[in-house]
Amino acid sequence: QVQLVESGGGIVQPGGSLKLSCVVSADTISDYVIGWFRQAPGKEREFVAGIHRSGTIMYYGPFVKGRFTITRNNAEKAVYLQMNTLKPEDTAVYYCAATIGIEPPSVSSEYDSWGQGIQVTVSL
Repeated sequence: QVQLVESGGGIVQPGGSLKLSCVVSADTISDYVIGWFRQAPGKEREFVAGIHRSGTIMYYGPFVKGRFTITRNNAEKAVYLQMNTLKPEDTAVYYCAATIGIEPPSVSSEYDSWGQGIQVTVSL
């Protein structure tokens, strides 16, 4: 397991943007696939985005619809989630997660390391 720490959350108005960061404590993160998940009150945790360990292939949940972009910088040991055109329904606690592999799973149970989560609130 590795440790992950998210940052960059906060409160933003509808239509605004936020960029989440996830710093991974590992000797090298290139062995890991990273996923972003979110969980709103009373709802199940859902897959937001995932990135291939090479950083060349990205996957997104169906609700993203081109609004979010996941990237990774293995040299900085970090993964980012740029979120644009935010909507009130994007309000949730966002988590980054890691597991050894090639392609990122979209099922949360397949990840074995998780960050503590960070709140994103989209509201007027």
